[in-house]
Amino acid sequence: MRRGLRTSCSVALIAACVVLLAVRCGAGGGPPSPVPAAARGGPGFNSADVMFLQMMVSHQGQGVKLARTARGRPVRPEVATLAAAIETTQLAEIGDMAGRLRGWHRPPTTDPRSHEHDRHGGMPATTDAELKALARTPPDRFERAFLNLLIAHQDDAVQLARLETGKGEDAWTRRLARRVDASRSAQIDRMLTLLGTPAPKNHPRK
Repeated sequence: MRRGLRTSCSVALIAACVVLLAVRCGAGGGPPSPVPAAARGGPGFNSADVMFLQMMVSHQGQGVKLARTARGRPVRPEVATLAAAIETTQLAEIGDMAGRLRGWHRPPTTDPRSHEHDRHGGMPATTDAELKALARTPPDRFERAFLNLLIAHQDDAVQLARLETGKGEDAWTRRLARRVDASRSAQIDRMLTLLGTPAPKNHPRK
């Protein structure tokens, strides 16, 4: 799957660094460096919960942008319906996740200048360059390009969710991660089916 290697490497690095998040050693073997306040856990939640929610707020925002590229484009009705459902669901989830982080007195995302997520393996991302390239895709190739990029994007969410269910502490966040895993996995299966099914000949793909 496209971007699979990048996703696997990012998630593996994130997993390793979440385990070490509370105790980080300097390059020269010196004393542990402090964990940034934005990534710390607290009563009933841990740093993995915080990192998951912060990463997913950004990831969902990218997903909303991606889903919106299908508006007014020559795609099958079922693809348009899926894109609209993803946009609605992910906007709602962004609000819920940001609210949870506010309740913990944690920012919904980290300051990009801090490179906080970079220190923990980076965040899988659908880049602005990929979205711009998709927007320039000719109509007869748009649907396939859209589905391929959306599959890769939703697979990133599945990997992040599975990391949270393995490392997280907060019950609410773990339940959310399980829902994300199930829903995105189902969406990927549906999109793979759509990719393998030719569009009807009377569909306005040209």
